[in-house]
Amino acid sequence: MLSKELLDILRCPACVRNGPNAGLLDFINETWLVCHDCARKYPVKNDIPIMLIEEGDKYRQTPVEQLGTPA
Repeated sequence: MLSKELLDILRCPACVRNGPNAGLLDFINETWLVCHDCARKYPVKNDIPIMLIEEGDKYRQTPVEQLGTPA
């Protein structure tokens, strides 16, 4: 489980450069972080967010409803 403090400071690495409120993330099903701005989806594996842009790109077109447990 990610702490609230960590979730409050995490931002999408692709969008954060656009300003202090850019790249805000939603924590979905305790296994995904979804960017409000670009719709990249970052998996959380063993309570570790995988915040690589390339990783977020893999799931960008996948609807949130179809996201399963990260492999």
